[in-house]
Amino acid sequence: MGTEAWVGTGESVAPGQSVEFVNLAVSGAQTRDVLERQLPAGSALRPDLVSVVVGVNDTLRCTFDIHAVAARLDTVYGAFAEQGAVLLTACLPDPGGALGLPGALARPLARRQRAVNAVVHALSERYGAVHLHAAQGAWLTDRAMWSADRLHPGERGHRQLALRFHAVLTEAGLATGPAPSPEPEFPAPTASASLWWLATAGTGWVARRCADLFPQLLTLAAEELRHRARGTSARLDLRASAAVSAALAALSVAERRPDAA
Repeated sequence: MGTEAWVGTGESVAPGQSVEFVNLAVSGAQTRDVLERQLPAGSALRPDLVSVVVGVNDTLRCTFDIHAVAARLDTVYGAFAEQGAVLLTACLPDPGGALGLPGALARPLARRQRAVNAVVHALSERYGAVHLHAAQGAWLTDRAMWSADRLHPGERGHRQLALRFHAVLTEAGLATGPAPSPEPEFPAPTASASLWWLATAGTGWVARRCADLFPQLLTLAAEELRHRARGTSARLDLRASAAVSAALAALSVAERRPDAA
């Protein structure tokens, strides 16, 4: 569920057993999409194991709200936990760094992604999820791991994620099969193919982000530069941390209410 599928096979988790793999992931999905569309479909399947990896697309919208992200993820995680499903989650790298944006533009996006990751960490612990720290590691800077858009892993990157998920599942005693192969099955896209993607689908993506996020991102960058000039950049980090704390505290208050849904 979310935006990415896990590259691997059921044999890596439960060798010799019949395993059905259903991929509900949709490119561009936000936490709202997972809550409103993927959760009902996923719950109806009564899964034994479900991965919910989402959040980067939320940070790339002018509507980003960490309180809303936290509330949606809390509902999704809680619904699957209540069904008894093993929940897989992951924190993700910041998109500004992946895209190679200038510092003043990249830092606000990184701050947003850290906020999402903090929420995912906290809620993963709350619901006993098997959590992968996918925002760390040398693989993040290896260009061979990424697709042409630099935001989504290519096949080699997906296989690296599969290996890491298999490791944490094995550590939790939930995977007994051999680890999936790290070697791609298909050749990497050629430079011409990557350029073609950038010239076609990539231009549409840039146009959509320019209409949606870019004006706000310029405002955030200007604020970033003002604080750096004054030596008060720490205030921006403190403000983001306070927003995460408030979002998680609001969830705790809602749980204590007798009439909480």
